[in-house]
Amino acid sequence: MVYIANGNPEVNNFRYTEENLNDFEASLSQERLGTYLDSTDGDREEAVQLHVWNTAVGSAFFGPLQILEVTLRNSMNRRLSETYGEAWYDNCETGLNRRAQDLISRVRYKLDNVGHGDVPHRIVAALSFGFWVSLLNTGHPRGNYEMTLWRPALRKSFPHCDRLRRSQAFEPLNRLLKLRNRIAHHEPIFLRNLNEEHNLILEITGWISPTTQEWIEYHSRVPELLHSSRDAGAIRF
Repeated sequence: MVYIANGNPEVNNFRYTEENLNDFEASLSQERLGTYLDSTDGDREEAVQLHVWNTAVGSAFFGPLQILEVTLRNSMNRRLSETYGEAWYDNCETGLNRRAQDLISRVRYKLDNVGHGDVPHRIVAALSFGFWVSLLNTGHPRGNYEMTLWRPALRKSFPHCDRLRRSQAFEPLNRLLKLRNRIAHHEPIFLRNLNEEHNLILEITGWISPTTQEWIEYHSRVPELLHSSRDAGAIRF
């Protein structure tokens, strides 16, 4: 088996045996490996190789997802700050629902515990990807984000996509949030349409900043891995 690193071939001397496959199965658990066995007709070596590929692709997705998250967060925060002030999350006119308020309270509590205090830029940076995506949802119960967040502020967060509706922003971002969460929780992603989801990352980033979209596309390793063999001898994480 050969592994290509920086254009230079290396021999991968790892060998699968019944003994180490038994060890892998114990390490990963029968339940976890079962998902991969189902896709490899019960072949344990191929299942482990598929697991390696899944891990490598998941790792490669983290970079583009990270830049999308930061780009989205900063754009949304700018527009909310322009409309409701720097501490917009404390402005009752935003109509944040109870769930959003609870998430902000938890962030404040954690920041207080490490001595960072109630500083707007720290609060904004500590709020999760899920929080920002949720602001593009309906806001129910007890919220109407279409009227309090989207129309006065958040629609301007995507300056390079004309006539974008709130749901058209929320639905693909929510899909990418689920992808991110599966990767973060070490779940299989190999059955998803990963090429389409990578393109979604690029497209949505381009709605905010075409330059950042181009930068992600240039540096992303995802396309290379999606077009590579799933043979663990050719992939490393």
